[in-house]
Amino acid sequence: MEVTVIGTGYVGLVVGSCLAGAGNRVTCADVDREIVRKLNSGDVPIYEPGIEPLISENLAAGRLRFTTDPVEGIRTAEAIFVAVGTPPGEDGYADLDFVRAAAGMIGEHLRPHAVVVMKSTVPVGTSEIVRAEIARRTEAPFHMCSNPEFLKEGDAVGDFMYPDRVVCGVDTDYARSRMEELYGPFIRSGNPLIFMDIASAELTKYAANAMLAVRISLMNQFAELCERTGADIEHVRRGIGTDPRIGPAFLYAGTGYGGSCLPKDVQAIIRSAAEYDVDLTVLGAVNDANDRQKTVLVRKIRQRFGDDLSGLRFALWGLAFKPRTDDMRAAPSRAIVEALRERGASVVAHDPVAMDHAREFYLGDEIEYGADEYETLNGADALIVATEWLQYRRPDWTAVADRLARPIVFDGRNVFDPEHMASLGFEHYPIGRSHVGPQAAA
Repeated sequence: MEVTVIGTGYVGLVVGSCLAGAGNRVTCADVDREIVRKLNSGDVPIYEPGIEPLISENLAAGRLRFTTDPVEGIRTAEAIFVAVGTPPGEDGYADLDFVRAAAGMIGEHLRPHAVVVMKSTVPVGTSEIVRAEIARRTEAPFHMCSNPEFLKEGDAVGDFMYPDRVVCGVDTDYARSRMEELYGPFIRSGNPLIFMDIASAELTKYAANAMLAVRISLMNQFAELCERTGADIEHVRRGIGTDPRIGPAFLYAGTGYGGSCLPKDVQAIIRSAAEYDVDLTVLGAVNDANDRQKTVLVRKIRQRFGDDLSGLRFALWGLAFKPRTDDMRAAPSRAIVEALRERGASVVAHDPVAMDHAREFYLGDEIEYGADEYETLNGADALIVATEWLQYRRPDWTAVADRLARPIVFDGRNVFDPEHMASLGFEHYPIGRSHVGPQAAA
């Protein structure tokens, strides 16, 4: 099938390269000339395991190409995927300017009976806005589809190639048949291709992310309760995670959720619901709880060292909001760095893949960067673990103790066992578990 993807951000690149890998002829369009140039030469601007060889293979086979002129692809495409950004506005509502611009361009150039597929995360009713924008510019018949993405950063290629479900909102049999053809190669194992109305598909994406955010924030609040009562959040997690009605996913306590989806989607659905006079009280509390959780380690640091952190130096392991990605959007590490610097501390950080992003977009020269995780420890007053990268989980504790000025670890992802840390002589401050150090005695 001839497919065009508008937008070569995270979602657009995954969608385009995976569809090309299934034998479709895919054109990916973006307005950024430098990004397009890099992609056509095989230089991938995002870190996502598996996507670079997939793009290179399909470029070489002629099934995938990148262009700054979307018109080339729109005129011939049987399916047009809109995968542009929908950043949050000042009021939290999803900004649809890029979506509207894409719709206008599609309307001026689409071929008859093309299927316009909304892949961007958008509020309920956006597909109808897009339909109207296109219809104002063409008399050719076309079809709408809402096809929300459920990609996990760090495993997005696997999620697309082997989805646990594919959701499609359609209102014509033709659109349904085209989507069955596109997704047929990816659901051969029997996982469902779920068809529904367009509004329900749009809301399904927001509802899924909202549910995940609720689980994370609720566990983080239970972690605080565990610290006050002497319970252990890891025991609680295992106890409830084995209940088949609950399940084990997204029950890990930590420093809050970040990334490109959950923070903005929670805010967007709250704002969208308010327009229909629905008060999503639960999600408002979830959003507030997550904002507070991002600095939970800073509160522990202040309890240990006092409010004035002037002259103290902290090693920070992890900048990305989670492992296997370089995405620092809404990452807890950024809130931690900001709060520490406000109180006079200095920070030296390491991340396996996110340090270039940190330097260029987020933290610049506000912090120092270590060549490896051990270099960050030299003379530091404590180690902070903000991202649970695999290489951080089994460090050489002798080397850690030798390099730190004091053997203190603030464990924001509960990577280390408290009893083991105590046996090694470390002060250890995890989330929702017993402390090893002065606070425990207090």
